[in-house]
Amino acid sequence: MRFENRYVMITGAAAGIGKGLALAYAGQGATTILVDRNAGALEETAGVVRGLGREVITRTLDLSDPSAIEACFAWLQQTVGQLDVLINNAGLGAWKSVYDLTVDEWDYVIHTNLRGTFLCAREVAKLMRSGGGGAIVNIASTRAIMSEPNSEAYAASKGGILALTHALAVSLGPDRVQVNAISPGWIETGDYDALKPVDHAQHPAQRVGKPDDIARACLYLTDPANDFVTGTNLVIDGGMTRKMIYEE
Repeated sequence: MRFENRYVMITGAAAGIGKGLALAYAGQGATTILVDRNAGALEETAGVVRGLGREVITRTLDLSDPSAIEACFAWLQQTVGQLDVLINNAGLGAWKSVYDLTVDEWDYVIHTNLRGTFLCAREVAKLMRSGGGGAIVNIASTRAIMSEPNSEAYAASKGGILALTHALAVSLGPDRVQVNAISPGWIETGDYDALKPVDHAQHPAQRVGKPDDIARACLYLTDPANDFVTGTNLVIDGGMTRKMIYEE
């Protein structure tokens, strides 16, 4: 119960990695504040957390809306009064040809993923500063440093998150706020048993990742005992970004 009596906010908590994070922190005793734009799925996640006997607070939030983000944190300051951990997990992409990608589509991805991460970090830092410090983890992606075709907006947003992370770590360090990033590779959030042997074998680690792999890393980076770790990017990809690949 490393996070007993601690308040942890997770964005994009309705499904996938975010849901795994919610269950992991609840399992360690935290009170979780879960936000997502999908109200129905968010309540399903909250129900599972409550089933663990843990307190959970939810709020529907569209991270592309700056005023909604500010209102959310004002509400948290009035209702909770403190936040010890923020996991900026929410994100989306626009997977289409660079020749067809519109300005509106580009802006929506950048505003949600990058600007949303910045605004959440800025607002939570105000609470953390008055509370004596805290920890922020920004979920980036290995696509910040390598790409497949037709991923320009997503890659740019995740690359920006890496730069934002080390800038925030330096700026917020005097207020005892740690800021780190995690770059997941292939993390299967669907039917893991449906994966093919080749899916696992192509990874040096010999398996595809799971949400728990990211959750354990977040628990490490936000553990108060690990306050010497800040400004880093932890790549969790089964070794794929270190694997040299040529087409035969």
